[in-house]
Amino acid sequence: MADKSIYSVIRGSGRYIPKVVKKNSDFCNTEFYDVDGTKIEKENKEIIDKFQQITGIDERRYVSNDLVASDIGFFAAEDALKSSGVDKETLDYIIVAHNFGDVQYDNRQADFMPSLASRIKHKLKIENPYTVAYDLPFGCPGWVQAMIQADYYIKSGDAKKILIIGTETLSRVADPHDRDGMIYSDGAGAVILEAKESEEPIGILSHKTRTDTLNHAYLLWNGPSNNPERDRKEMFIKMHGRKLYEYALINVPQLIKDTIDKINLDFSKIKKVLIHQANEKMDEAMLKRLFRLYQLKDIPENIMPMTIAKLGNNSIATLPILFDLLIKGELKDHSLVKDDHFVFASVGAGMNVNAIVYKM
Repeated sequence: MADKSIYSVIRGSGRYIPKVVKKNSDFCNTEFYDVDGTKIEKENKEIIDKFQQITGIDERRYVSNDLVASDIGFFAAEDALKSSGVDKETLDYIIVAHNFGDVQYDNRQADFMPSLASRIKHKLKIENPYTVAYDLPFGCPGWVQAMIQADYYIKSGDAKKILIIGTETLSRVADPHDRDGMIYSDGAGAVILEAKESEEPIGILSHKTRTDTLNHAYLLWNGPSNNPERDRKEMFIKMHGRKLYEYALINVPQLIKDTIDKINLDFSKIKKVLIHQANEKMDEAMLKRLFRLYQLKDIPENIMPMTIAKLGNNSIATLPILFDLLIKGELKDHSLVKDDHFVFASVGAGMNVNAIVYKM
C-alpha cells in the first residue's frame, strides 16, 4: 500500500453578493474628469458604452449603507461553515484577505483595528482562543495568497481546518468622478480548507507567487479625486490602466504555466481557469496567451467562467465567489467533478501575481 500524505482540500464554500444593483445607466448623470483634472466633455453614453465594450461590465453590486466589509465577510463565513458542516470551534485559523478594512458609508477612513478577522471571529461567537485570526492585505490576489499560507499550515501539520475569507467594499473607495471607478464593486466569499490524508495527490497540488515592485509598485495606489474641486486629502483607489494591462498580460499567463509545470502536469488536464476579473478583454487576452505558451491555438469552450458582467470587479472576493457559484452549480454550462484539475490565478496591487493548481 502506498504511503498517505496530507493535502489541503476545500471542505465547503460560501458567499455574500450584495443586494444593491448599480447598472451602467446609473452613471449617466455623473460628471467625469480626466487624470489632469479637466472635465471630460464627451457624452456620458459614449463613455459608458466604451467602458462596457472594454470591461464587459453591465452592472455591479454595492453593499447597503448599513454594512461594512467585516459584516459581509461574516455572512460568507457563515455560509461556508453551513455548507461544510464544520464545527466553528474546531477552526485552527481564520485568515481574512482585504485591502481597505471596514469603510463606513459616510466615512472613507479605513478601519483596521481590531483586525477584520477578529471582528468576524467575534461575530461568529467562536470561544476557542486557539482559533488564530489575522488579516492579509495583498491586493486583489490576497485570497489566493491566504489559501497558499493555509496550505503551508496544513502541510506542516500545525493546522487541520482553516477558514479563508475574501471581502471587499470597493464602492466606498472608488472615485465617483473617475471612469475607472465604474469597474469596482463589493462582495465576499469564503472556503474551509481542511487537511486530508490521501495516497493520490488531491486538493492544492502546487502554487507560485511573485511580487514586482522595482518598476510596478504603484500601478495601483491611493490618490485624490480626478475632480479638482474635491477635498485633496480624500483618498480613492487609482490605477494606471494601460500599464496594468501590459503587466498582467505578460506575467499572469507565465506564472500559471510555471505553477502547472512545477508538478509536470499535462496542460490538457486543466478543466477550468478561475482568474481574477477586472476586465473581460484582459482576461480573454491572458487566456489566449496562456494557450500560446503551450503552442495551442484552440481554446476549449467554457474553460474560463466569468462573473464580471453582473458582479463587476470585487477584488479579493472575486475568486471565492466564482468558486462557490461554480461548485454549487449556479453557473450555466460550468461544473467541476472528481479528479478535475483547475487553476486559481490573480493579479493586483503590489504588483502581485499568484496561482494555485487544484485537483478535485
